[in-house]
Parts: sequence; C-alpha cells; structure tokens
Amino acid sequence: MRDLLRRKLIDALAAPVPRFTRRDVRLPRVANKAVAVIGMRRSGKTTMLWQVIADRVAAGTPREALLFFSFEDELLSGMNSADLHILEEEYFRLQPGMRGRAVFLLDEIQVVPGWETFARRMLDAKDVELFLSGSSARLLSREVATSMRGRALAAVVHPFSFREYLRHLDREPEKPMDRLPSRERSAVEKDLREYLTCGGFPETIGVPERDRVDLLRTYVDTALFRDVVERHAVSHPVALRWMIRHLLGNAAGPFTVHKFHGDLRSQGIPVSKDTLHAYLAHIEDAFLIRTVSMETGSERKRMVNPRKVYPVDPGLIPVYDRTGRANVGHALETCVLIELERRGAEVTWVRTKEGHDVDFLARYPGGRQELIQVCANLDDAATRDREFRALLEASGEHGRADLSVVCLDSDAVPGVPGTIRLQSAGSWLIS
Repeated sequence: MRDLLRRKLIDALAAPVPRFTRRDVRLPRVANKAVAVIGMRRSGKTTMLWQVIADRVAAGTPREALLFFSFEDELLSGMNSADLHILEEEYFRLQPGMRGRAVFLLDEIQVVPGWETFARRMLDAKDVELFLSGSSARLLSREVATSMRGRALAAVVHPFSFREYLRHLDREPEKPMDRLPSRERSAVEKDLREYLTCGGFPETIGVPERDRVDLLRTYVDTALFRDVVERHAVSHPVALRWMIRHLLGNAAGPFTVHKFHGDLRSQGIPVSKDTLHAYLAHIEDAFLIRTVSMETGSERKRMVNPRKVYPVDPGLIPVYDRTGRANVGHALETCVLIELERRGAEVTWVRTKEGHDVDFLARYPGGRQELIQVCANLDDAATRDREFRALLEASGEHGRADLSVVCLDSDAVPGVPGTIRLQSAGSWLIS
C-alpha cells in the first residue's frame, strides 16, 4: 500500500489541471475548518476541486503544494485510516518543505473507514488546508460535512446556473441585460428557454434529446438506489419509487405526506406515514429535490401545511412530467428557487390572510427580504391581477420585504403597481 500510494502521489502532483467551465460557487473561508464540497451526483463537485487548484496556482501557490487525490480507485479497495496516515507521511517525504502550506483536496474520501479521525487530526496539526468531497451509498455527500462534527463548512455545488450555462457555451454576456443590444438580448432569451427545458447538468449539455433523457434518468436512479435504498436499507422500494416519480413529475406543486399516504393506500401499497417522512428527508439529502415550507411562526403549522417541492434542476421536469405540457412556468420557478439557494437566501412560501399565495419569501444574508412571484408571462389580465394582488397583500404582513415579479417576458406589461419591481427572468438570473 505504501508503494502504491507513493506512485499515485507522484502522478497526482504531476497531473495537469483539466479544462473546465468556471463555477460561481462560494467557498467558506474560516481558519482551521475543512471545506466540504457537496451536491447532487454529476453536478460538478470534482471539477470544483480542480477550480480551487487552478485559482491557487494563479495566486502563486506552488503546484506541488496542491494535492488532488481521488479514492475512487479499485486499487485502493480495502484502504483504512492507518493507510491515510501513510498518504500523509509519503506526501511530506516527497515535499518536506510544504508543512503548513499544503492543500489536500480529497475526493470520495468517505470510502475509507475512519477517515473522519484522520481529517480532524490533520486540521488539529495545522499542517494542511483541507477540502473534502464525496457522495456514495456509504456516506451521503451532505454527511461529509456533518461527520466532521463542526470541523467542516459546506460549499454546495448545483448543476449549472443559467449564467454558468451560458459561460459553458461561450455565450456569457459581458453587460447587464438592459444594456445589451436587441439582437444579443434576444439570443440570451432564446438560450434561457432552451435551459428551462434541458437543464444544467454539465454532461447533458449539447447531447441529443434521447441521450439527455437517458442520462438524467440514470442520474436519478443512481442517486435513488445508491444514496437512498442501499444507504438506508429501504424496506419499501415500491413506495419510494412512487414518491420520487410523484415529486419530480409535479414540480413546484404542494406535497403532504398525509395525502400521499392516502394515495398509496388506495393502490394497495402498505407503508407508514413515518416511513414516508423518512423517505422524503432521504431524497432531499441526496439533493434530488428541494422543499420549501410555508412561512409561519408556528412549527406545528409548518409541519401540517403543504410543502412545495422542486427538482434540483429544471431538466428533470420533462423527463418525469406525464401531462405533456411545456411547464415553462414551473421550470422557471425551479430555476428561481435554486438561484436563491445559490445566493444564500433562506426561502419560504407565503399564504396571505385572504388566502392568496406568493411563490417565495427570500431572506438574504445581511437582512434584506424579498417577496417574489414567478410567472411565464403576464399577458392575461386575470393573471396580472392575481399575481399583483397576492404580493400587495403579503407586503402588509411582511412590510420590510421588497416586492418583485420575475417573468419571462417583462416588456410592455400594463398596470404594474409602483411598489412592485418587474424583472425579466434572463436579467434576474444573470444579475
């Protein structure tokens, strides 16, 4: 094992930085804390580690101080925590002058039993800066952070945002949308409609539709079975399968375990409500879905009222939606939610005292609040009245919040109240 690790170390330190599309992921910066890079499978966590290396090299850090080491290698099967100490010893034998300067970027480290003790000891010794990443049946990616017992801070990697999607296609605008010429603005809006359909998983961009659908189904199946079924020894896989199909096929829709439990019983599928609650939490921990609770000061009301459920990427919606509709509005609402998460906002949805709904109440770092309605278009007068009325009613209950409507086409919309800011979806997403 020592000889094998030494050879892999030499290869790793000599490996060139691969080409990649730059991500806009915020990395925590707190002394003596590891950074756990977490997120949905195939969303780009490994690439994010290479981006860290590229940035450090550009800032003047010697390449030999930056160790990217992946444990997803059959030659390393059977490795244990004692072997991790060998990895450390061999690195500093090769690079004796790097103590206190080295940066270890350890990919899929959770496959090694006892890795947490090794990582905590490395932090205590202050010999290296530590980045961790991984997701598998043995350890969900989110648990990489929690296993460190407060010694790690999370950096969440989602599939490409709309701006990252444009950057990947080499079409990222250099100016804000309102300063772009008409032709360039129209091109961005066309790209947005394509993004709402195809989504932002890096590997799926530009592939034929049939192959893209197959890839996305594979991503979901892999996450479902490796990160949920195997990890948690799921006893009712049929109920789990029904749940994931329902959740991904009803994007932006309300969901309650109580109602879904009744639907399963009517189909003759026996499963308890507690089990379904656990399944919902497992699916969200695997980053397949995001859930948004209703805004309320009562925890009991929060639990009994429906949660709105969204896929982690809009490209999953047409794969699982059986209605045959375009669902542009639901895809846009999904994009807005994921973008709010990228911006560090805490998000709930609002039901006013009059019974009208607002899609999101976002609380940003720093204290700013924003009530947001999302819609595909505002051509219909009844739609405009409904969206504006709900925002104005909610503002009476949340007086500190700014009021916004994010719409695919925001040109020439009549009757917008002066307190409401109308924004095009393209402009909002790339701002």
